[in-house]
Amino acid sequence: MDAPQVQYTQTADGVSIAFYATGSGYPLVVTPVLGPSHLTLERQFPTLNDWYQHISRHRTLIRWDTRNNGMSDRDVDEVSDAAYDRDIEAVLRAVSVERVDLLAAGPGASAAIGFVVRHPDMIRKLVLINALPRFLDQFPGERGEAILSLAERDWRLFTENAARARLGWSQSDAGAYARFLRASSSQRDMLRSIPWWRTLDATPLLSAVNAETLVIYGVGASFWGKMYQSAARVIASSVPVSRVMEIRRAGEDWFGSPEVRDAIDHFIEVPSQATSRVESTSASSKYGAGLTVVLFTDLAASTALTQRLGDAGAQELVREHNAIVREALPAHSGTEIKHTGDGIMASFPTASGAIECAVAIQRAVAEQDNADLQVYIGLNAGEPIAEEKDLFGTSVQLARRLVDHAEAGQILVSNVVRELAAGKEFLFADTGEVALKGFEEPVRLYEVRWRE
Repeated sequence: MDAPQVQYTQTADGVSIAFYATGSGYPLVVTPVLGPSHLTLERQFPTLNDWYQHISRHRTLIRWDTRNNGMSDRDVDEVSDAAYDRDIEAVLRAVSVERVDLLAAGPGASAAIGFVVRHPDMIRKLVLINALPRFLDQFPGERGEAILSLAERDWRLFTENAARARLGWSQSDAGAYARFLRASSSQRDMLRSIPWWRTLDATPLLSAVNAETLVIYGVGASFWGKMYQSAARVIASSVPVSRVMEIRRAGEDWFGSPEVRDAIDHFIEVPSQATSRVESTSASSKYGAGLTVVLFTDLAASTALTQRLGDAGAQELVREHNAIVREALPAHSGTEIKHTGDGIMASFPTASGAIECAVAIQRAVAEQDNADLQVYIGLNAGEPIAEEKDLFGTSVQLARRLVDHAEAGQILVSNVVRELAAGKEFLFADTGEVALKGFEEPVRLYEVRWRE
């Protein structure tokens, strides 16, 4: 697989940030896992490059170089929490996504956790690998301070010792990593970052993380294994929603561990290899130019619920909604296309299957007997454009407008869906013609009377 095309975007304070987005599916943002960042040079590490290729076959992989690193602007004076946030915000705007999964590893997780807390609506799931909430924990004690002091005096010697500290003092491959450090950042830019590093401590923020979190750490007899284990326990005891996984083979080369890969795949819902093969062989028949029924769900008043229930309470409703929809889809030949933040987009080969699925969803929601859990559903049919496992075009846009127009507990369908389902014993109520945003002519809508 060829290296992805690097693009550029500009932050609110005028810094050019290099990034790429490759693959398809729900977006996964991967923070710099090697400490400093260089989008092209980091792919020289075979296991990391292999893992990137694996993820991009199932998800949209988003990577970027932070300011003063790699291919992004160098010699930028401001290095801070706010600057870190602006870099990520600019990249997400450039790729037009509002909600993502995020993966962070090592000491760099401290900055990523801060971003998650400051942007709770943007992160669905968080993966932490050998995470250190306090950045300077990678340079512990007097030896660590001695390494940091070298940054001013001897750049080459600093990178050699920093590489050994990060990988373990006995690692024979520290030389390659030291060369990567020197290529990724200059001595001048590294010195700009050190004052910020000294302030990075996400420990007080952990209790405010509301994203579903997977904590993976490697253990062993070495100092590093014990440190990762201790940090994982601190994180897991503080993050409200977390899963913890202990891996015996997960040092810095965590992306080469099959156990780690499987754990991440399961957590962010990457399909199994068998499922992937089925999807790849049937994608053209499912999403070709033929007739497709598109269904959107959305949680009612999600913003107001967040204000009233808090982030953790609102996120619990999102999980309940997701579980209900994902249980109903396969039973009615539905395929999830993507998660939209507070809802799910799915496709069906038949109108009757789509309507039956919508009814099953609303009945399952009603059985929860939870006044806060209310769902809108909209359906339309047409011949959408299929590209990279997603659907586009007017038929998709109309389905999106229908769910926006629906009320809590409603299933709204277009006339074409009603006609396709004729003779299938569904009850429809004509709600009349409505003007929908983006459509010049009024559209006649019908409500599926599922309660009767």
